[in-house]
Amino acid sequence: MSKVSGTPQHIELHVDSSCHGVRLDKFLSKNISELSRTRLKELIKQGLVLLDDTPCSLPKHKVKAGQSIRVTLPKPTPLEVLPKKMKLEIIFEDEHIVVVNKPAGLVVHPGAGNLDNTLVHGLLHHCTNLSGIGGKIRPGIVHRLDKDTSGVMVVAKNDTAHQTLSQLFKERKVEKTYLALIKGKLSDRQGLLELPIARHPIKRTKMTVDKRRGRWALTRFQVKRDLFGAQLVQIRLLTGRTHQIRVHMSYLGHPLLGDIIYGGPKLLQLENGYKMEFRRQMLHSWKLAMPHPLHQNKKLSFEAPIPQDMAEAIKKLNTA
Repeated sequence: MSKVSGTPQHIELHVDSSCHGVRLDKFLSKNISELSRTRLKELIKQGLVLLDDTPCSLPKHKVKAGQSIRVTLPKPTPLEVLPKKMKLEIIFEDEHIVVVNKPAGLVVHPGAGNLDNTLVHGLLHHCTNLSGIGGKIRPGIVHRLDKDTSGVMVVAKNDTAHQTLSQLFKERKVEKTYLALIKGKLSDRQGLLELPIARHPIKRTKMTVDKRRGRWALTRFQVKRDLFGAQLVQIRLLTGRTHQIRVHMSYLGHPLLGDIIYGGPKLLQLENGYKMEFRRQMLHSWKLAMPHPLHQNKKLSFEAPIPQDMAEAIKKLNTA
């Protein structure tokens, strides 16, 4: 097995025979859990990855058994995202992490079309400093929630916490439990979905179940309540693929209410003739449990109450 060594500024790796022929970016992603594959690709293209002391700028380059790899992490540059005063619901905070209840409609970090008023802006004002490993626009971000998904999120306040949290997520030691309102009725009350997910071949902003190209994704579900034309489902993520719950439920023919991207209805016709509108996908990050990143004998558990729009939907669909 390849080993990581060195200081935080340099990471040195050795390619063993089991990794011969693997893409460089994929090899690095597998062995450097604290950096995203996108970030690693950027480092490769910047000439900051050496193969046997020779720069390699091609992420798709195939590594060879016996090669030595040296990754240089540039010194952190000043964050370009300016702190912004924002009302945040803090569930827990110490000197290493901050746990928030993210409201629906709030983007986690700056990106195309969302340069201001993100969770990162508010956190920088609240914390004054965050881990720099995620880069200039994603400080402290170890995992994320979609813009219209609400609920529990944990953020790293320093690089040590960031590295450890990344490893905990990679090793599946972070338990993530969601609540979702889905269209129709599942055929089973509980079960485990093992369906690989990949980027949609045409619509690049979407993901899809792809049994040939996809990365395996595991979702455990349990129906909590039957509703009118819908169900309230408790979902445990065993992997963390992009849009995993939304893709899996849509594939089963039971998309999330309000999730128009994956076929979920924006309106639901009720028995009394009224139509119920859903202005976002009905998905909530309900609970998160994990070891403390700096004190792993200390177990942490957090819960975010069901937001008002989702609670009202459950109430109305329960009496329709």
